Order: sequence, then structure tokens, then C-alpha cells
Amino acid sequence: DTGNDEQLYECPMCSLTCTNIQILQEHVDLHLEEHSFSEGGNVRDLELARWLQTEEDNRQRSEEEKREREEFKKLQRQYGLDNSGGYKQQFLKNMEKEVDRGKMQPFEYHKRKADMMECLAFGIDDGKTKTSGVIEALCKYYENENKDVRHVWLSTGVDHFHSSLGDRGWGCGYRNFQMLLSSLLQNSSYNDCLRDTTLIPSIPKIQSMIEDAWREGFDPHGASHFNNRLHGSKAWIGACEIYSLLTSLRIKCQIIDFHKPTGPMGTHPRLFEWVLRYYSTDNEGGAKVVCTSKPPIYLQHQGHSRTIVGIEEKKNKTLCLLVFDPGCPSQEMQKLLKQNSDGTSLRLLRKFVGSLKEKQYQIVAVDGVLSLEEKAARCHASQVLTSEKIP
Repeated sequence: DTGNDEQLYECPMCSLTCTNIQILQEHVDLHLEEHSFSEGGNVRDLELARWLQTEEDNRQRSEEEKREREEFKKLQRQYGLDNSGGYKQQFLKNMEKEVDRGKMQPFEYHKRKADMMECLAFGIDDGKTKTSGVIEALCKYYENENKDVRHVWLSTGVDHFHSSLGDRGWGCGYRNFQMLLSSLLQNSSYNDCLRDTTLIPSIPKIQSMIEDAWREGFDPHGASHFNNRLHGSKAWIGACEIYSLLTSLRIKCQIIDFHKPTGPMGTHPRLFEWVLRYYSTDNEGGAKVVCTSKPPIYLQHQGHSRTIVGIEEKKNKTLCLLVFDPGCPSQEMQKLLKQNSDGTSLRLLRKFVGSLKEKQYQIVAVDGVLSLEEKAARCHASQVLTSEKIP
């Protein structure tokens, strides 16, 4: 009550004082309408925010799936698993480009196509990327070298093969197998194993030979990676495929995995020491140049493979691998055939410890012949484990 005995009414929501109950009621109703509108607005805002977030999540998911598909296709192309054809298709396509650029005459295109088709029909390499006689030239060079080489061990004669128009960019594993096989064919110890392989096979033929090894039961896990199919593709192969192929031919070999660096600056001195033992065991005579009966060694790392054909030991005990690279063209390799070589061309072959700094290396080393029983046992074992790790 006021001094004038006037009745006052207080708003329960904002403490406003009114003298008329009806005015207070209208005032309170306004409060309630405002509150109801505010709550509805919040609900609508929340629904809108949720919808926008869902749309953003869907957009990001779609973009991520698109990136994954593109990355997968990129990897398929990189590793030759994109169904874009194999050796023959790439050979013809690259020759057509040469004709279009004026670097090859049409008559030469047709002649080379006919030659290629004939070689593929017989499953043999055309020999156009082969360089022979390098090991023999190296023997002569080292016999006359009087600077810093204390000992050198070399494999039995190895032919060098480099990539051609048909396998450029993906054929290194197959070319290294050809190099290894060229040495085995010159070693009578392997005559029985290779009686059906007297000539160097073409790359498509090697692909079929690996598929045959898979059908025998070798490396089912690796085979599934290629969907059990290599022929007609540009698929890259590695140490496991080489192991399976050699073992299927009853050639005794092993994979050694140098899975981490063992020296400073990411180097692999234990790899070099292993190769030295491989060549020098049973060949430790006092001769400076030792032409061993050892086959070359298949050397694999991420993205590339090469062939070790020997090893140097310097007078200061430093080791240096001698390596054939399928990426090196014939015209460069033929420089090594000159008898009066001053050794400068050897930079193509020499790999010191500091030259091999990939995170991981694998080698496939051949050491004899398997019996049928041993082959069967290795086939079973390859289904479980195919590599030995060097700690």
C-alpha cells in the first residue's frame, strides 16, 4: 500500500511495479511471448547448425573418398596395376610417338614391330639392350690397376640389360633377373635346373614364369597383391617374386632383409660386409683379382632394383660394391669394354657405403641347387615366411 492507499502490483519476472492488474497481466504476457519466441529461435538455430555441420561432414567425407580413389589410381598406375596394357602395348605406343616426332621412320617402325612380335611369340629377349663382356673387361682393368685396390671379387660373367621402349619406368626387376640368369646359364652347376631355359626370356615370358611359380603354391600372399596376374601388365616386381621364380626352377636362394641402417648417416655397412663374405668365402687366396663362380646378387630397395656383380676392398679396408643398373643405357656400359680404360667409367658401377642410404634393402642371393624335396619344403615355407631379418 502507498500513502494514498493505491494498490501496487509487481511483475514477477522483472520487478516492474504497476498500479493496474490488467496492465500487469499484459506486461507479463509480453514476457512470456518473448521467452517463447527466444526458445523457438534457439531451437531453429540449433537445427540449422546441426544441418550445416552434417553438410560439412558429408562434403569432407566425399572429398576424402575422392582423394583416396585418386591416390589409389595413382598407385595402380605407378606400380603397373591399372590395366593399361603391358610390354607390347607400351613398346608400340612409344614407337608411334617416335614416328610422330620424326625420330623413327615408318619402315623402321614396322620392322621393329615384326621383330618384337617374333621374339614375344618365342618368349625370348631380343638382345637389343644387352651388353656382354663387361666382367671380362673389369678383370683386365683390375689386373693392371696399381693405385688403391687391394682385392676385388667378381661374379661369373654377367650380361648387362637395360630398360627398353617396352618396359621403361617399370622393368628393372625383370631386367635384373635377366642379368642374374645370364650368369647362371654360364655356370654348368645350374644346367639341370635351366634345361628348359637356355635363352634369356622376354619380360612377358618372365611374367608368365612367375605366374607359374604362384600356381605351384609359392608366396600366395604376394600373388594376391597382383590378383595372381602379371602377364599383360606393367606391374613392378621385387625380391619376393624373384625368390619365388628362382625356387620354382630349383635354384637355391635366400632373401636377406637389411631392414634398418647399421651405420652413421643412414648407411648400411653390414650389407657391404655380408656381400664381402658372400664373395670371399672359398675365394680367399692371395690373388688381387678373383673371378669367382658366384652368381650376381639381386639388390632391391623402395622403387628400384639393381644387380651386384662384385666387390672391391681398398688398401685402407674400405669396401665398394660393383653394381649393374638396368637404368644405365648400353652406350654408357660399352665404355667399360675399352681395354685402355683409365677407370673413370667405373663410376657407373662403384657404390661406396655412403652411396646406399635408403631406409631398407633386400637382397636375393643364389647358392646352389635344390632337390625336389627341398623345393617342396621351400614352397611350403614361403607361404609362411620368405625373409630373414638382419638385426
